[in-house]
Amino acid sequence: MLPSRHVCLFFCALALTMSSAWAGAFKAGFAQRDITPSAAIPMWGYGARHDIPATAVHDRLFVKVLVLEADSVRAALIGLDLGRSPTAAMMKIIEEKAKEKAGISHILAVGSHTHHGPVIELLDEPGMGQGKFDAAVAYAQSLPGIILEAVYEASESLQDARIGLAVEESDLNRNRHSKKHPKPIDPRLSVLRLDDLDGKCLAVMVNLAAHPTIESVFKLHWTSEWPGHMQRAVEKELDAPCFFMQGAAGDMSPNTSEERKGIDGFGEAVAVKALQLAKSIATTVPDNPSLTGKTDFFTGPSRLDLSNRLVSGALKQGFFPEMLALTVEMPDNQVTVRLDTLVLNKAFAFVGASGELFSDLSNRIKARSPLPETLVFGYCNGHSMYIPTREAIEEGGYGADPMVAWCPEGTGEALVDRAIENIETLLQ
Repeated sequence: MLPSRHVCLFFCALALTMSSAWAGAFKAGFAQRDITPSAAIPMWGYGARHDIPATAVHDRLFVKVLVLEADSVRAALIGLDLGRSPTAAMMKIIEEKAKEKAGISHILAVGSHTHHGPVIELLDEPGMGQGKFDAAVAYAQSLPGIILEAVYEASESLQDARIGLAVEESDLNRNRHSKKHPKPIDPRLSVLRLDDLDGKCLAVMVNLAAHPTIESVFKLHWTSEWPGHMQRAVEKELDAPCFFMQGAAGDMSPNTSEERKGIDGFGEAVAVKALQLAKSIATTVPDNPSLTGKTDFFTGPSRLDLSNRLVSGALKQGFFPEMLALTVEMPDNQVTVRLDTLVLNKAFAFVGASGELFSDLSNRIKARSPLPETLVFGYCNGHSMYIPTREAIEEGGYGADPMVAWCPEGTGEALVDRAIENIETLLQ
């Protein structure tokens, strides 16, 4: 493990609108909305639960939005207490409306990957939810509007701000997949802090790769899991909002112990380290603001023949029949993976992919990036199941086998190459 590193990067942006009198200010705005289902609907994440609904609320689920503006360009970073990010159809609505009504050019919507959130794939169509799971269908239909409410409010609350980043390698996660040694792991804990011009904290973003799967599969309640506890602990200490952006957690589990067990114990352990980083950051308003981005799509034949009746039958039994609504995004057995790349101030990058990236893909992006720090998000702007490395596919096992890793072999490596190419292009 490399020694801890604290890196503070600073950015600035133009004013709230094109007509603003003062150019050269960095602006940020934050908002959140409660997205906890009010009805008993099926839960997301564990096939063993099938369509059993949640019957209680352990803690509320939220969507949290940070809007940044630089050089008249706006981006929204969206953290969701959900098992996945919005579907492709939802993203189309969110992106079009956010662009039209709030001037948002780029969106990174990331699910925390809690396995105690609601199913959001069901559709108002026969066999896909209609009639049997109407409450779940209604929830899914309402979700884009709730997310957009937070995006609009965050955009309207934009104010002059300062920004800084701190990154540290930790022992908070472990590789749950590989039997080989050394096991790949991305240990980086990253904290992005936004302050107003007087130094008061406006918001904190935490990025770490670790599955939120500590809570028992048969505890039938909504919970944001360890990321939710972590956020609440940070918020209590800083008196400012905190949101979580999941990393490349495809093969990453929480590294629990007797001192940090359960969603509360592990969440508190992450919060302690995140707070140390947040307090170490000396935010500032830098010169020469810029914000550029690019979206790519990779489409290829699924490794699992989703058109085969035996395969679809197995999936129906493994989850529940109506969950095959998720395959509407895979016509003709083709799987599409989305990649989003953002560069802020030509000094710092965000890379988001629409699936469960294996950690070594994140490592490769970060090692090859020409920028000092590049943050990688999984479960971003869609959900394309697991995205393993070639080495992981060769090794086999859950997360790398075709049953859950549908995209063509080599997709992960193609994402890495394209992300680096994009960062280099966006820096020009």
